[in-house]
Amino acid sequence: MALPEASAGLGLRRALLDELRAAPAGAFDFLECAPDNWIGVGGRLGESLEALSSRHPITCHGLSLSLGGREPLDETFLARTRRFLDRHGVELYSEHLSYCSDDGHLYDLMPIPFTAEAVRYVAARIRQVQDTLGRRIAVENISYYASHPLPPGQALDEAGFVNAVLQEADCDLLLDVNNVYVNAINHGYDPLDFLARMPGGRIASYHIAGHYDEAEDLKIDTHGAPVKDDVWALLGHAYRLHGVRPTLLERDFNLPPLEVLLGEVERIRQVQREALEASAGAVHA
Repeated sequence: MALPEASAGLGLRRALLDELRAAPAGAFDFLECAPDNWIGVGGRLGESLEALSSRHPITCHGLSLSLGGREPLDETFLARTRRFLDRHGVELYSEHLSYCSDDGHLYDLMPIPFTAEAVRYVAARIRQVQDTLGRRIAVENISYYASHPLPPGQALDEAGFVNAVLQEADCDLLLDVNNVYVNAINHGYDPLDFLARMPGGRIASYHIAGHYDEAEDLKIDTHGAPVKDDVWALLGHAYRLHGVRPTLLERDFNLPPLEVLLGEVERIRQVQREALEASAGAVHA
């Protein structure tokens, strides 16, 4: 069953398993896990995952497909991923618009060159993934800190590249609002313009997270801090521009008590309500 558009979720982290299982009904609308970290896991951890997926909708966000990488896609892993998604009734599966391997795993998400050639290459790999998984997927705009130097006239900008990949691959977008904010500061573009150029009809969901202020003009996407006010404001703008979609709070480390995280989940709901109320008011004006 597809998630309601107005829904707010939380990342499923092993350190939170016991608290998530004990959380009251309605504390969050869905949980997101990385299947890469859970496929084949049994014992107490596997039982906890089974218990949570039986009670709550689960979405999945992959880490290691390396959509822009040079190595062939791992068909064995994709087959195992398909079984995992089917077993847990996952409707929404996403991956990063990046590469993370080159003769071995790089343990980081590296940016793909923003070129027409790269568009064709990564789109073909996304179509292969969709065929193997038997479902449509979403790809996420990543944060990046250096761009590939290319001759004039051969490069797209980031928004153009994302749009071209989505069109060529015929896939959806997981729009990470914090990544838009971080990249806009680091690379000197207008985040509102970037959001305006995203194809609203392809947005399957949103991510929101915290980042670290290294300097006035350098932000680091950490997923290890509370969401900042400017990012909350950008999320509200995205909702007003493209509509409310299921939205996930990402927090990977420096985990506070669950009640603090649930406070941010509730703030997602509040931003969603405000956007929906504003939309309803505009219709009746």
